[in-house]
Amino acid sequence: MYPEMRHEQVVYQDPFLAMRIWQIDTESVSSEEYRRKTEQNWKQRTYSDWHYHEEVEFVLILKGELTIFSKEEQLVLRKGDIALFGSSEPHTTMQSKEGSTSQIVFQIDLRKYWDLSTLNSMQHFSEVIRPLSSLNYVYRENREARIQTASLIREIFREMNEARIGYELAVSARIKNILLLLLRNDDKLLLHYNDNRLLERLQPALDYVEHHLSEKLSVADICTMVNLSYTHFIKTFKKAVGMSFTDFVVYKRIKKAEQQLLTNDNFSIAEVAESVGISNIGHFYDMFRRFNDCSPKQFKDRLREPVVNP
Repeated sequence: MYPEMRHEQVVYQDPFLAMRIWQIDTESVSSEEYRRKTEQNWKQRTYSDWHYHEEVEFVLILKGELTIFSKEEQLVLRKGDIALFGSSEPHTTMQSKEGSTSQIVFQIDLRKYWDLSTLNSMQHFSEVIRPLSSLNYVYRENREARIQTASLIREIFREMNEARIGYELAVSARIKNILLLLLRNDDKLLLHYNDNRLLERLQPALDYVEHHLSEKLSVADICTMVNLSYTHFIKTFKKAVGMSFTDFVVYKRIKKAEQQLLTNDNFSIAEVAESVGISNIGHFYDMFRRFNDCSPKQFKDRLREPVVNP
């Protein structure tokens, strides 16, 4: 996507939570030459030393000072401050003050949290209009939202480290609370908003997809179901849901495949692929890697591994 930058592959601590959270402690400050070069590159829009990843990223400063760059802004963060980067959004950081620095980095694939019960809320975070970094103003201007989010990130970090029974429920709930804080404190309405009546209009199509994933889905039949032309349906679906119809179907099929891999040890990979409506095993592997950065077998193997704390 960005050939001049490094594409970072995020290795999840838990494949079902689709996230990684860890603490970084540093002592050495970036050199003056490096700081000048980084700032100059940012102003000139050259990003050769930057990186990106498909996961959304939160950075919470515990100690010291860190300067963070996205394509649109430069942020100086100190203790208690938070920065947010959207999916595949290029960024870089540098320690900008003498002394030690400590930060919690939290990366998460929000696509894992889309289902029919949360679709109406989660589509706001689809980044159809602008990257999620546009919401950094919430953390700058709303002290209470910043404090609550920082507390939630610390709790997620603790839950992942302790890995007590039910930690998945605790982490999932806190992730959704973070998103809820952003949604309810987005006073500038920068998230992806639309008329909820569009989603209501498409509900029969969403329900049909949910219950017929193992079958061949005809877009023409679904268009007839909701009484829309093909072109109007495709545009309306992207506007209402936040992703294309094709991506939505693939996403739902891969999610179902993950559940099959979890609950049916006796199923072969080919049988799992067939059960979710993907008869071409090569295509199934490609789509699975697209959403999980691993093969189905590697995914199953990860299920048997303990939680990894960086």
